[in-house]
Formats: sequence, structure tokens, C-alpha cells
Amino acid sequence: MAADRELPLLERVRFLSIFGSNLDEFFQVRVALLRAEFEAGLVASSPDGRTPAEQLAEVRARILQLQEVEEQIGKELLGELADAGIRVVGWDDLDKRDRKQLGQIFEEKIFPVLTPLSVDPAHPFPYISNLSFNLAVLVRHPGTKAVRFARIKVPPVLGRFLPLSDGERFIPIEQVLAARLERLFSGMEVESHFFFRVTRDADMDLDDETDDLMRAIESGLHRRHRLSDAVRLEIDESMSSEARNLLVEELELREEDVYVRRGMLDLSDLGQFYNLERPELKLEPWTPRTQAQLGAGDGEESDLFNVLRQGDVLVQHPYDSFESSVGAFLTQAADDPQVVAIKHTLYRSGTENPIARTVIRAANAGKQVVTLVELQARFDEQTNIEWARKLEEAGVHVVYGLLGLKTHGKIVLVVRQEEGQLRRYCHVGTGNYNVATSRHYEDIGLFSASPELGADLSDLFNHLTGYSRHPEYRKLLVAPDTLRSGLLDQIRQEMEAPDGRILVKCNGLVDARLIDALYEASQAGVEIDLIVRGVCCLRPGVPGLSDRIRVRSILGRFLEHSRIFRFGSEARGPRYFIGSADWMPRNLDRRVEVVAPIEDPALQGRLEEILQLLLADDAQAWQLDAEGSWNPPIRKRGLRAQEELQKLARQRAQRGSSVLD
Repeated sequence: MAADRELPLLERVRFLSIFGSNLDEFFQVRVALLRAEFEAGLVASSPDGRTPAEQLAEVRARILQLQEVEEQIGKELLGELADAGIRVVGWDDLDKRDRKQLGQIFEEKIFPVLTPLSVDPAHPFPYISNLSFNLAVLVRHPGTKAVRFARIKVPPVLGRFLPLSDGERFIPIEQVLAARLERLFSGMEVESHFFFRVTRDADMDLDDETDDLMRAIESGLHRRHRLSDAVRLEIDESMSSEARNLLVEELELREEDVYVRRGMLDLSDLGQFYNLERPELKLEPWTPRTQAQLGAGDGEESDLFNVLRQGDVLVQHPYDSFESSVGAFLTQAADDPQVVAIKHTLYRSGTENPIARTVIRAANAGKQVVTLVELQARFDEQTNIEWARKLEEAGVHVVYGLLGLKTHGKIVLVVRQEEGQLRRYCHVGTGNYNVATSRHYEDIGLFSASPELGADLSDLFNHLTGYSRHPEYRKLLVAPDTLRSGLLDQIRQEMEAPDGRILVKCNGLVDARLIDALYEASQAGVEIDLIVRGVCCLRPGVPGLSDRIRVRSILGRFLEHSRIFRFGSEARGPRYFIGSADWMPRNLDRRVEVVAPIEDPALQGRLEEILQLLLADDAQAWQLDAEGSWNPPIRKRGLRAQEELQKLARQRAQRGSSVLD
């Protein structure tokens, strides 16, 4: 995507930044696990027969290829940014006036926060924090001529690129720091300096016997920040062997963990330029629409409880507004005097969290509010802990789910007093209750007043917050209890039908049992289409194994995040499901995931419309072949599913119907 010249320049820069941050996470999570297995001496092979050592070797070979492409694209983008009036310059490109300006910034905003850490018999090797940008400096004592190593962490507070007075030129902050090293090592001779970056294991091992999950998470965060193993060392190509060997030894790495970068380190920081006010270099902004049935006209909200009593509602973000659907649902629940209880899950809360603020208001109004905060949401643990404390202080009943399982399901239950009895209203979604990501992540949400669905959610919350045993659900498929078996049952039903048909949209397909079942279904004559955004461990189109399976991935301005499962042919009437679970062992075995059926014919039509557009896309759909390689789109019509869905959202907001005729 970063290399796609049909995209506006800053969109390409953003995709390069996303690639870099995704690769960082890949090392922190996937490579870290493989490295731990390798160091533990495990020889058990993966489903495709590779040992941890073999997998690490293949990962390195692939990363080196990707790194070379990334550096080439980065070089091209820097040139195009310069042509567009956004120039990244070096210290040697500056005149006296520029250097004076930066010298003042250094003295006022950089120098006070710097802490050079030397390495000598009196000073052990310092801890290098995860993903920090660093300078390795070799300094010489003018008297003894002894050479010492020192490390300086580049402060993140000012951003990676400092703007110069003309507003068009930017200089990497590390170059300013490098040009002022004599201020940090007065009386010493700076012999050389090099840039480097360390990636560490981001996982946390929790004691299954812990009696305080929040304290255990906080302890795990401390270990992550202070003690987690290094898994990757990135260095610039000019680094001396002396400095390189010291870093490898002190970080307890192997040579295979070192990645030499040519040019600028950490190209993901180029994403800073996306925030510039240059609309001509970006895609036209998208404003999510409000379905007519969710707006009463003149900008007013509908009575959502009345709307849901008439029938279920399906929304698709970011085409449909999160604020006027999920946000409005919780806001009305918080303010409605007839609502007596609100229960919901919170996986990635975000620093600005209007959902949490809304339920705090509900608790202050005397409603019973239960928030299930997932403290183990990777990379969001600290933010979630902070919100958990704020919620508790406001009188919200905060629970942390089940030890050993992450609660990843996206559910809300509202209980309302109506005509002398209680009625349940609910939301089941595929994405987080996070306003910021809802503008960039494509997700599906179901609103319903179904008594059976409401009863299922009540049972599930009681199970998660109390000591009730695993309930038998009426409608829901819930991991780790019934989801995998339910999906396998659906696949088997299609194998037994003469016109078997399966269509799955998810973020990852890794689970060996489900993959084997899909292979078996293909051999039984079932036609299968898979839309998998990320990792797919199934090989389509292999003769005799997966002849009837096709795999594609849609890459566009919005991240395809929803999970939609469709089983059955048109003749027999397809069965549709949406939910939070990908087809991966972690989702099926180690998380609480919630998948709900979509039974309203009109809403089924909406899902079918989405799926058919994704299958018709020939401009943003990459195809997976039998060798495991992704191939770019072969454009015929040039149909872009995301653009079509934007058009449909505009029409839907105008027409007052949730499904087009």
C-alpha cells in the first residue's frame, strides 16, 4: 500500500508507518514466543513440521527481504515528500541561523531531560527500554586515552522530527542530539556515535494462583518495562564492531537477532507527517453517517429503545456513526430513568473514553452499572487499569473476568423497567468500544431487544462476574465453551448438503482443527470463500486438498476488522453470524469470545450485500495462492468495496431504510 502510487502521498506514508508498527508488534509477540521456545530447548514442530529454530530462520529471511523493500519505499517517499514541500534534512544541510534555532531548542527542551549512561567498572550496562531510540557513543579520556561506551536515550516528548522556522523542513531529533554531544561529555573526546533500537518481549506470564489480578498485571507491566528479554537489535550500518559486539553481549542476543538498517531507523515515525494540514495529500475525509431510523430528524436522536422494540438494527462502522449508534445507545441508557442496570465489556478503552464517562454518569444517577475491564489487553494494560480505578471510584461495579482467559467479547446489556416488568436490550459487536478506532476500523454491531439474546447475555455476565457454571446458551456461541464446536457443526452441515457453501470474513485463520475441517469440506464438494485480513495458515487451490477454497484480503483506507460467518446456499437459506472471534487457537481456547446469529432477513440482506461487495472487489483484494504467496489485484472493473460501502451509507442515511431495495 505504501508503494501504491494511486494513493495520495501522505496516505502512503501512513501505510509505511503502519507496516513499521505492525512489524514491531510481530517481534514483541510472535518472534518473542518462538525465541522463548527455542531457548527452552523445545523441538516440537508446528503443524507444518517446522521446529522453533527453523521458524526463526525463515522469519529472519523474510524480514530481511521486507526490510529491503521498506527502506527502498522509504527513500522514495522521502523524495516525494521533498517535492511536495515537506523536506527531511540533516544537520549538514543547515545554515548558521537554523543551527542557532535548534541549539536554543536543544538547550531549553532536550538537554534538561537527557541522561547519558556510561559503562565502566563502576557503572553496569544500563537497561534499554522497549522500542526506544538510542545513541551509542564512544568517548575517549584525553589523559588516559581509555575509550568508554555510553548510551543516550532519545527523548520522545518532542516527536521524531523537529520543524524548522520555514515550516517546510524537518530534522530528525537524533541528529540535533548527535551534533551537541560535546555538551553531554564535557572534557571528553567524542570518538564516534551510532544509532540503535531494541525490541523486547511484550508478553506477561501471570501466576494462575494469584488472588489479585490488578496487582498481578501491574507487577507484570513492571517486569515488561524492566526485565523482559530483548528479541531484536536494529543498528545503523555505520556502527563499529566494538559497539555492536557490546550491545549483542549485554542484551544477550544472537547475531541472528541483529538487523542492520540502511538509512533512517524506525521509519514508522514518518507517520508524524500525516498530522500536517495538507488535505491535498490525503484521501477526502469520511464523515460517518447516521441511519435514518437512528435519527429523529433535524439532527435529533431517535428513541432507540422504541426503535429496537420494532426490530433489530445492524450498523457497520465507520460507514455508520459509532457516536449516533453505540454512543447514543449507552447515553440514552444512562439518562433514562426507567433503565435500572447497564452491563458491558471494555477491552481497549483508549485514553479518551466517552463510553466510560457515560457509564460513570449512569452510576452517579443510581443505576447498577457493571463494567468488565480486560486488564490483559496487550499494550493497553496500563490505560485499562487507570480507567478501572476511575470507574470504581464512581461507584461502578468493576470486574476483571476469569483468570487465565482474556474477555475479548464485545457486548452491552441494558435492563429497563417497562410496564411493571423488566426488558433487556443488547448490543453484540465485532470491534472495541473505542471511539477513536471506530473511525478507522471496519466493524459490525447488532442491536436487539430479543428476549432470548438478552437472556443469553444475562447468563454470560453472571458467569463472568460471579460463580455460575457454564450456561447452555440459547442463541450465542461463546468461547472457550461452545464456539469451536459450533463452527465445526456448521461446517459439517455444509459437507452433508448437496450444495454446500461457506463464506468467512475474519482477521486471522490459524486454528488447525478448523483448517482441517475446511480442507475436508472442500474435498466433499463445498464451495468456500475466505476473506482473511491478516495471517492465513490455510493454502487454497491445492489439488486434491483445497480445490474449492479461495482466499482474499481487502486492504484499503479502513482496516477490515469485522468477523462475519455465512453457512449455507441461497436455495437452502444461509445462516449468518457476527462476533469478536477470529479463527485462531487463542480466540477459541484462551479468550471469552461472543458470536451471535443474525436472523432478521433484512439484516441478513445487509450482511450479504457487504460480503458480495468484498468478493467483487478487484482493486483492493489481494489473492492467496497455493504456494502461500499473496498476489496483488488484477483490475478489471476497478471496483473498490470500501468506496461502494461509503456510497451505500450515504444513501441509507437519506432514504430511511437500513437495507437498499
